[in-house]
Amino acid sequence: MSAEEENESSDDATPAEVVEVVGKTGMHGEAMQVKARVLEGSDKGRVLTRNAVGPVREGDVIMLKETAREAKSLSSPI
Repeated sequence: MSAEEENESSDDATPAEVVEVVGKTGMHGEAMQVKARVLEGSDKGRVLTRNAVGPVREGDVIMLKETAREAKSLSSPI
């Protein structure tokens, strides 16, 4: 990816602060489900449930490509 493409993709993204790490998800636990508060844009202040891949902690700022969709809630194990 060139520097121009990288700048374009970051321009389209919306920053959101992780307020809670809900738990691990995915076939092998490779993703974390988090609640994130949108920091900019028309959905500013809205808290979304999203799946994030990689090391994520409370207080981290993640970049969301869209703020319209939310992840399904994790079901508790039986």
